[in-house]
Amino acid sequence: MDTQRQSPASQNNSPERELPPHVTQDAVVIVPGIMGSELRDTKTRKILWGLSGTRWLVSAWMRRQGLQKLHLTEEELAGATGRIEATQLLRHSTWTPYLRGQEPYTQLTDTVLDYVADPAAVCEFPYDWRLPVATNGKLLAQRAREHLTTWRNHPRHHQALTHRADQRPARLVFIAHSMGGLVTRCALDGTHHDDLAADTRTVITLGTPFYGAVKAAAILNSGRGAPVPLPHRKLQALCHTMPGLHDLLPLYRCLRTGDDVVRLDTGSVTALGGQADLARDSFDFHSRQQKVLLPGHRALAGTRQSTWQSLTLDSGMVSPHEDGARHNRDGSLIRDRSGRLVYYSVQGDGTVYRDSAAQGEHLSTAPVQHGDLARADTSLNTVIDILLEDEPQGPPLGEPGCGILTPDLVESGQTWHAIAEHTDSLQGLTCTVTDTQDDRTAKPARMAMRDGRPAAEITITDAGLYRVSLSTRDGHTVSQLVLVAEPGLDAAETD
Repeated sequence: MDTQRQSPASQNNSPERELPPHVTQDAVVIVPGIMGSELRDTKTRKILWGLSGTRWLVSAWMRRQGLQKLHLTEEELAGATGRIEATQLLRHSTWTPYLRGQEPYTQLTDTVLDYVADPAAVCEFPYDWRLPVATNGKLLAQRAREHLTTWRNHPRHHQALTHRADQRPARLVFIAHSMGGLVTRCALDGTHHDDLAADTRTVITLGTPFYGAVKAAAILNSGRGAPVPLPHRKLQALCHTMPGLHDLLPLYRCLRTGDDVVRLDTGSVTALGGQADLARDSFDFHSRQQKVLLPGHRALAGTRQSTWQSLTLDSGMVSPHEDGARHNRDGSLIRDRSGRLVYYSVQGDGTVYRDSAAQGEHLSTAPVQHGDLARADTSLNTVIDILLEDEPQGPPLGEPGCGILTPDLVESGQTWHAIAEHTDSLQGLTCTVTDTQDDRTAKPARMAMRDGRPAAEITITDAGLYRVSLSTRDGHTVSQLVLVAEPGLDAAETD
């Protein structure tokens, strides 16, 4: 018996039920980010990514064969798919080295369900995030067209029209997190069987790296030089031949070379640990995609979190930096009076720096970490406003709140600190630590000043996945997931 939660489209509500006063008649498609879809082996039916429980999560990253079946085969790299299928959006909190914690999409889906005429109006689009964005974009185009056609013929769609002033037929609303925004843009590029963009009212992107992320380069470089924990080496081994990860490499001038900053090319990607052919395919793909305009695009970017913006590459070793160069209107780089490059810290959501997530005219910001952008109240309220066709989002929302700095991986029994950024006072600042397996276990952490910054001192004795939340007196909360593993993170085994 299948005990999985039903998808919104499979739930059945009576057409005679009264509609709530505020609903949209549109068809909504939710597109997750990288690592945000559950993956299953089509032959064994075993879940390879996305199981619930921290025991599975720790086993996946700390045991030699934990993620072996996710590695792409030669046949998959040649274009043959079907060995692995995406079954549903992430339903449980999870963790990945460098990318850190990722929250599930259940709250986003539940919020959207409150503002549509029927669950059948919502389509969740899980996809195999290992594969190229181009592959998944084509699949999304087909699925979105089928969804819109089916919804327009649904009895509740016709009932919803009577509640709307414009009484127009439904159009598509895409809500895309992280890589999901790139997949959505590909689906709307006009090269598929019809012009899906003409039937799209708006695209809402949450932390989408339109110009890439330095963390993708750091992942490919992990394990070179100084020893790193086993999970980070396992991720590098997995991503070394993963087209999806190469599609997230930075496209802007991020590589510091002496007195200049240049774009990554196939040579530099190879030098840092990637694949030249995958990088070449990705750069060519993105070059074509830059011309695609997203209809009614509203971008939400995270702010006030320390975020890598540029990197140096020395003897095959990547050193990331939390600042980057900027250019003048004529394209030349900004320099000081002595002719030296000036570097600016823009910050972002901890993974994608703000300017990389900005595309189009409408940008809103929120003091939120990348993995929490599809769950935080600020994001959900923005989604609701756009669903109900409020005015485009205006001034940035990111001035209040604070940033949070935590290790991504710690050993049980080890004492570590969660640092609050952009605030120099303990007044009104609180920190709680919650076991993701039981949200009722939130425990306060002791706050104190550490090196001139507010910090929470934390010691966790049991392995698991924990949510560390900082709340400020202005009513904002920022959180990050931290994986606590048993001692022995420097184990020598790897995939």
